[in-house]
Amino acid sequence: MDIFKLFFNHDQRLDKLAKRNANKTQEEIEASLDDFMEPDLTYSKFYITGTRLKDEQFGLSTLSKYETVIEQLNRAFEDHTIYTNSGSKPSLNQAIETIAIGEVLVISKSRNQEYNFDTLEIDEESNVGHKKETLSKVLKSGAFVIYKEQAHHGFDLHLFSMENIYPDLFEVLQPLVQEDFRFFSINSKRMGSERHFYFETWTLKNPPHGAEEVFQETVL
Repeated sequence: MDIFKLFFNHDQRLDKLAKRNANKTQEEIEASLDDFMEPDLTYSKFYITGTRLKDEQFGLSTLSKYETVIEQLNRAFEDHTIYTNSGSKPSLNQAIETIAIGEVLVISKSRNQEYNFDTLEIDEESNVGHKKETLSKVLKSGAFVIYKEQAHHGFDLHLFSMENIYPDLFEVLQPLVQEDFRFFSINSKRMGSERHFYFETWTLKNPPHGAEEVFQETVL
């Protein structure tokens, strides 16, 4: 059985992705005051993972329906261009296959856009949190950023967006729900421990608060 999990965290303040520098110039200080008068910009992040329960394999790519999941996710980004460090790709599936753990995809409505992937990608010694400034700039452009992240077995996907695209993700993923594919929508703010993250291993029949199972008849 596949246990598919979509973690979401909305209304994250975008300025928390910006750099902190105590030695600002007068111009930067004045700009900061101007920004203070504007509404706070926010972003959403989604962590896409899963468990192949029978084999106790943890990671999105371990799911028996992994390829189908990616095909459905690809539908959420129709009419967009998918960029990698080796150029644009025709589909999300092909793009994911061409990048390594820690590398990124940028999904944009722009057809001829250039991104500095060296400033976005992470390695074994860092994480997304170390790329705050560059990640913030890409999100402000209206693009989506997806990190390919290491899982216990295989990999997961970590999606960042200025726009709350949860309804779009829900729409393309819900049709996958079957007896052998259970879909849980999870509020990251209510899941504060690794034990909660892997709740399917010990309390699948009674998920913790914040993890809601999606059924074929579920309506947003």
